[in-house]
Amino acid sequence: MSDEIEVCEVREVHKDKVDSVCAKMPEEEELYDLAELFKVFGDSTRIRILFALFEEDICVCDLAETLGMTVSAVSHQLKTLKQAKLIGSRREGKQVIYFLADDHVRTIIGTGLEHLEESYHR
Repeated sequence: MSDEIEVCEVREVHKDKVDSVCAKMPEEEELYDLAELFKVFGDSTRIRILFALFEEDICVCDLAETLGMTVSAVSHQLKTLKQAKLIGSRREGKQVIYFLADDHVRTIIGTGLEHLEESYHR
């Protein structure tokens, strides 16, 4: 398989397709926010945290132990994930339990894992 990008041999614009895509294109601000959201997924520590939360609602102490990190380092990443609305938290007595914010986040993580597993088995 070549990494080279193939291009058309002739320059021909299909106006109907261009018009259709342009009509559905989100506003620039929304695209910027989407890019910022995906940047949050671009850090392996945050992905490890999200995967742990994919498996289990868990407190900071347990996350730190699971990931072999300090509570402070995990807390710093949790703040970023919470600001991106990817995780939520709830208080249970003296503990704060973190969890994935919604099924959309669960779907993103699950679909990403499926994609990788398919590519590993080719």
